[in-house]
Amino acid sequence: MITRARASALLFSLAALFAGPAPAAEDVTLLKDLTSVIVLLGMPCDRVVSARRQADNDHIASCENGNRYRVFMNAQGRVVAQKQ
Repeated sequence: MITRARASALLFSLAALFAGPAPAAEDVTLLKDLTSVIVLLGMPCDRVVSARRQADNDHIASCENGNRYRVFMNAQGRVVAQKQ
């Protein structure tokens, strides 16, 4: 007979095993990547606090200092940040 504690431990283990990566973790990585791209392109941005995906490789990034940028890949394959 399985006790409640063992059943709870089993359910918790199975949930942890089958759980995928948290969407919030992906968002944090995206925000850091967008911050790096914007800063490397010489634009002022302390930290990207939110991003809205428009298409593949096309995002609207809002910085902590109030600036907004469209970060996308142009026809030549270069990453571009345009101030909005």
